[in-house]
Amino acid sequence: MRDLSARENARRIIRFDDPTTIMLRPPVYEVSYTGANHEGYAGGGHDVPVGTHWVDIWGTEWHKSHPGVMGFPKRYPLADSSAQEAYRWPDPDDPRICQQIYKMAAAFPGDDRFLGGSHRDTLWEKSYMLVGMETMMMAFLTEPAFARAVLRHIMDFQLGIACHYAAVGVEMVNLSDDLGTQRGPLLGPAIVEAFLLPEYARLIGFYRSRGVLINFHSCGCVASVIEPLMDLGVDILNPVQATANDLDALRARTQGRMALQGGISSATLMDGPPDRIRAEVRERIRQLGRDGGYFC
Repeated sequence: MRDLSARENARRIIRFDDPTTIMLRPPVYEVSYTGANHEGYAGGGHDVPVGTHWVDIWGTEWHKSHPGVMGFPKRYPLADSSAQEAYRWPDPDDPRICQQIYKMAAAFPGDDRFLGGSHRDTLWEKSYMLVGMETMMMAFLTEPAFARAVLRHIMDFQLGIACHYAAVGVEMVNLSDDLGTQRGPLLGPAIVEAFLLPEYARLIGFYRSRGVLINFHSCGCVASVIEPLMDLGVDILNPVQATANDLDALRARTQGRMALQGGISSATLMDGPPDRIRAEVRERIRQLGRDGGYFC
């Protein structure tokens, strides 16, 4: 068999089409907009020194409390639904936001990687960063019109960013919303179906119509969202946490339909001796890597 390029081997993994090697992750050169990592117009973001306060492009106030981890929201601009009338949503066409995409794409060396785009905090996570998690959870039941309006505005922004990604030729995008806990879903399936899936469908449909690959990140137990994500057209799901999911059942449900990425316990990687890590990697390849469909 001829040697495959990294891109072609990754495509074969995604298609369950006899790849030659198992890869750690898809080969991606990722571009992003200003604000994707919680930056503000005047700086900020998660690489700032401990003790820094800043306001991101959405108006959320952040505080960097500990080294090595992201900051934490301290003030939410939409903590009360009455604030939405005066709230100014960020404009994805604002050069302060979108210009970075074009600068980063221009620096892409055109090597054996996909040009990728980031939609960090795609929908659910961005909503609770604007409203507050408890308040947003209650709003699904007590103020559903407000909840829908917040989600719709967020996805309007993401679609605007998607247009810029499409303009520079992005081939794979990373969507990210933690929908699970260690024990089960974070949100009930009825709420996901009624509030989140219609908005995800808008963004994923935009990319699917352009042949762009979709890699979706959700920590925690993902059993309740597997079918909806596959139906929407997600190509890869990560990180499929071993401590929160029945990996054999997950593989059986996704075999031939959606590639998986991860499955190696972070606790093992941090604390386990090398022999234990090697054994777990071999076991995950056996469980998840049949006929392709697995990034380790």
